[in-house]
Parts: sequence; structure tokens; C-alpha cells
Amino acid sequence: MRYYLRILSYAKPYWFRISIALITAQVVAATDGALAWLVKPMMDRIFVEKNAAMLKFIPIAIIGLYTVRGIGRYLQNYLMRYANLRMIMDLRTDIFRHFQRMSLAFYKDRSTGELMSRITSDVGAVRNANVGLVKNLFRQIFTLLALMVVLFRRDWQLALMACVTVPPSGILIDRLGRKIKRLTKESQEKQADLSTLLVESLSGARIVKAFNMEKQETKRYRRQLHKLYSLSMKKVKASELVSPLVEWLGSLGVAAIIYVGGTRVMSGVLTPGDFFSFMAALMMMYSPIRKLTNVNSSIQSATAAAERIFEVLDLEPDIKDAPDAVEIKEFKDSIRFDQVWFAYPDDPETWTLKDITLEVRKGELLAIVGESGAGKSTLVDLVPRFYDATKGALYIDGTDVRKVTLNSLRSITGVVTQEIILFNDTIFNNILYGRPGATFDEVIEAARVAHAHEFIEDLPHGYDTVIGERGTRLSGGQKQRVAIARAVLKNPPILILDEATSALDTQSERMVQVALDRLMEGRTVFVIAHRLSTVQNASRILVLDKGEIKEMGSHQELLEQGGLYSRLHQLQFSQDYEDKPLSAVNF
Repeated sequence: MRYYLRILSYAKPYWFRISIALITAQVVAATDGALAWLVKPMMDRIFVEKNAAMLKFIPIAIIGLYTVRGIGRYLQNYLMRYANLRMIMDLRTDIFRHFQRMSLAFYKDRSTGELMSRITSDVGAVRNANVGLVKNLFRQIFTLLALMVVLFRRDWQLALMACVTVPPSGILIDRLGRKIKRLTKESQEKQADLSTLLVESLSGARIVKAFNMEKQETKRYRRQLHKLYSLSMKKVKASELVSPLVEWLGSLGVAAIIYVGGTRVMSGVLTPGDFFSFMAALMMMYSPIRKLTNVNSSIQSATAAAERIFEVLDLEPDIKDAPDAVEIKEFKDSIRFDQVWFAYPDDPETWTLKDITLEVRKGELLAIVGESGAGKSTLVDLVPRFYDATKGALYIDGTDVRKVTLNSLRSITGVVTQEIILFNDTIFNNILYGRPGATFDEVIEAARVAHAHEFIEDLPHGYDTVIGERGTRLSGGQKQRVAIARAVLKNPPILILDEATSALDTQSERMVQVALDRLMEGRTVFVIAHRLSTVQNASRILVLDKGEIKEMGSHQELLEQGGLYSRLHQLQFSQDYEDKPLSAVNF
């Protein structure tokens, strides 16, 4: 239950409203007992004694009770619904905030669909089982207590007979509840698989259509749906079995009570009013009992979903600020890699980087080349601390980056990658993402520097044009220039260009390269490129091979050495370059 209690901890800010709702729940419960209590005077005083005064009083009392009951139910439901929705909003915000804190390794190990499932379907499973459930629990318990008082006041012996079926009902509810919890957890896992499939299929719509795989994708989705359906039906069987079985056990007690109670009335021990008041209270008890069995099912379902939620919330990010972390205000001198080794957390036996020792001075343009898998992107990912070195250290101006706050480190670092990430928003807001506090004129100037202003002005709504998910309404070159404008607006002293032009055609590449040249002015730049023609003017060129530095120097120096760089250069610029397979040159 600790997971369910953690869900309920989100109710603390709304305790006053919840307290009022619980009080009104007690009032509503008391009206049930009062209605059962009125059966005796109605039977004995009106129908037996023919009391005219009581005939006037009881209808008025019933109207008054239902008035109080209606007001109480409205208040408790409104206040609980308010607290419930606010709790769900807070919980989803906490999960999303936690996702934002997690390092890249967290996303590398989990699919987008799985993460979406945690924040949508898992939270949805606990939505109807938090404070609203507590309200229902309190109300049904108080209703049972009120009705139990009536039972024992009317005839304590018959009341004890009514309690005989409680232990077997409790055992039944517990066992079926455990089964419901297990099935719910399996269903939530299948829901995550379904979300993953959905994200993959919709985001890969172009490939699906290119290979005529629409029917196969539909079949694959249907198969996953059927698995979820099967689990859901098993859960329905278990949950819907509880109430009928409990009611059947209760019917045994009712049958016995009617026989014994009828005998006591016939012998004069009980009045008809006592007996019918007792039976009214007893019959009214089955509604709260049935609802309590449903409460148990809901709690088990919520607990299973809560386990999955807190599995994620309890994870600590691999990359976080050290307790004594300091802020770095500006970049003054150099970036130094000191005997850096790196292996990804999911494959600790494989070294992606091996004994990297390197110093990059302020204002230097360092080009990094090498075959695919050489470790180029991993090397530059260490600079903004997307990952930490497994062994060794990385220093900025003599300070270990692990001793620098992430916010200040990343504020002086800009990244432009081959994979352009834009948001389904206006072009203006996508550029503004680089520095949210920038003015309109600063955004426009950033677009001019990135050579994006002209094509933006030609769009139907200019800077207010919504570009679609991941910028689908723009060409590759346009998207890249918007991304460059975003980096220009941020104005970082350290810039990382990770194959920023490799996916573009020749004309788009030339335009983007002009924008990049403007962006690189006066900055310390790491450039990863597979087209060696774009890095010939770099201050130094670093050649990586299987995670190790094989060569380093200027373009001309490396050509004269006749090593790996020279061979790569000859391959790209040889006479038969156009005839070579893409795999031979794309590194």
C-alpha cells in the first residue's frame, strides 16, 4: 500500500476541501441510518396505532433528510472532484518535470511510447482511485456504521447473525483483489507496448507507405490490441465476480434472518416495526458493501499503476549537479580532456572512447573526423555533460565539468545537429527557444545571420507560420537554418556542430554553410563532418578510429603524413568517387 499512500500524499495541498468533503460524507451516511430508523415509527405508530401526528411528521422528516442528503452529496462530489483533478495535474507535472531532469542515457534505454504510457495511461489508472476513492471509502464505512447501529438497537442477536458472512466475504475480496492487481500491472505494460507501436508507426508514416506496409502495420497493431483485450477481459471477470459472490453469501444470511426474525415477531418478542426497520437497514447495507468491494478492486488497479509511476519517479538522473557545484559565468581559456575513457551504461564492457587527452583553446575550430562508430558524437557529448566520462575528467578553464552546475555549463554551449528538432509552433517561437527573454528585433536579427529571414518572410504568415510537428512544413535546408538561428540567438561561446549539413542537398548545404560560417565567428567550435571539404580550414583536425586519437594536425599536415586522414581524403576526392557506394564514404 505504500505506493497508494504516496499517491494520496498529493492531496496535502487540498486537505481543507477534502476535510469538508469527508464531513459531508458522514452527514450523507447518517441520513441512510436515519431513513432506516424511521421505518419502525412509520410501521408501528402510523399503520398499527393510527397516530395522525406521526403521519404528518414522518413525510416532512423524509423530505428534510433527502434535502440534507442532496446538498451533502453535491458538496462532497464537487470538492473531491476538484481535489482529484488537481492531484492528477500535479502528478503529471511531477512526472514530466522528472523526465526533463533525466539524462540522455535514460531516454536511450526507453522508448517514447513507454514514457508516454507512464504519464497518460498509468496516471489515468490512478485518476479514479485517489481522494475520490477515499471519499467513497469513508462514506460507505460511515453508512455501514450508521446502519449497524440501527441493526443492534433493533435486535442484537439478529445483528450478530448478519455478521456471520463477513469473514468469508473478506477472504474472497482479498484474493480476487490480488488477482486484479496482477492483471492491471500486465495490462499497463501492454498499454506501454501499444503506445510504442503507435508512435513508431505514425512517426514512420513515410516509410510505411513507401514499402506498402499499411495492412501489416494494422495487423501488428491489432495483435497488440488483442493481447490488451485478453488481459482486460480477465480483469473484468475477476472484478465483476466479486459483487455477485458477496451478494450470494449475504443472501444466505438474509434468508436465515427472515426465518428467525419472522419467528420472533410471531412469538411477540419483536414488533413488526422493529423487524421491518431491521430488514430495511440490512437491505440498505448491501449497496455500501458492494461499493466497498469495488473500492478494493480500484485500489488494487491503482496500486499496480502507481508502482509503474514511482518506478520512474524514484530513478535518479545519472547526470546532476554536485552538492558543491559552482556556476561558470563565461568561457575564458580552454577545454581539456584528461585521459578520458567512456563506455555507455548499458554496455560497460565496450569502450567507445579510449584514453583521450586533448586541449582545445578558446577561439579554436577543431574538426573531428573518422569512420561511423569512431566515437565522434560521443566525444562532443561530454562537453555539455550529456554524459560523464567513465574514467578521466573533462575541464573547462581548469574546473572539472562535474563541479559546474548543469544550467551554467549548458548556457555557454550551443549545439546544432544533423537531426533537427523543431516544435509544432511558430517559427518565431522556435527561434526564441534559444533565449526566451529575447526581443522581437533580436529574433529577426538571428534569422538574418542564419540566412533564414528571406524564406521566412515569403511564408504565408511569416514568423507566425506554424511549422508542424518536427518542422514538417519546411524543407531540410529551411529547418536547419531555423535551428542555426536558434543557436545564434543563444549566442554561446562554445559551439558544437554535429554533421549539421550532411543530410542536405548541395544547394541547401551551401546556403547553410554560409549561415554556419557566420555562426562560428568568434567562437570555440567543435565540428563533426563526414565531408572533408567542409573542414579543410579548421585550426586542427582530429582523426578518431575506434575511440582513439589516431592523428591530429592541420589539413596539409595530415595529408603529408599519409595516414588515415590522407586515405579518407583520397577516397572522397578520387576520380571514381561518384561511382563508389555510399557506405564507403559516409563516415
